[in-house]
Amino acid sequence: MTMGTAVLQYLDFDFSEDEHGLGSFDAMASVLPVQVPALHAELTRVLAWACDAFSKGPLDEAYDWDYDLQLAEDSAAQGHIGFDESSRSLRVDVHPGVMPASRHTVTLTVSGTPVFCRALREAFGLDG
Repeated sequence: MTMGTAVLQYLDFDFSEDEHGLGSFDAMASVLPVQVPALHAELTRVLAWACDAFSKGPLDEAYDWDYDLQLAEDSAAQGHIGFDESSRSLRVDVHPGVMPASRHTVTLTVSGTPVFCRALREAFGLDG
C-alpha cells in the first residue's frame, strides 16, 4: 500500500473490466447492528472521495464514474439507503414499526473510466 492509502475494513471489492476499458468495482458488506456506523463511514469515505475527485454521472455521457448503492434483501424491508452528493453523507430511511434485521447488508458498485479506476485503486489500496 502507498502512503496515504485509506484502508477499507468492510468493503472488499471485486474488479471487472469491459471491452472498452471501463471498470467496475463490486462490494457487498454484511455487518451486525453495532458495526453499521463504521460501515456507513466507510461507504461515505469512498463515495465522498469519488465525488470530490471526479465528475459523477452516466459513463456513456463522458462522465468519469457512477455508482449503485443498495440495501440487500434482509435489510431492504427496513428502508432505503442513499448517498447525498451535496452534503457528502449517507442517508438511511427506515420504515417505522419494522423490526431491525440481525444484519445490515449493503451492496455497492462503482464504475468508472480507466483513470478513475486507477485512482480508486491507489486511494484505497485495492487489488485488480
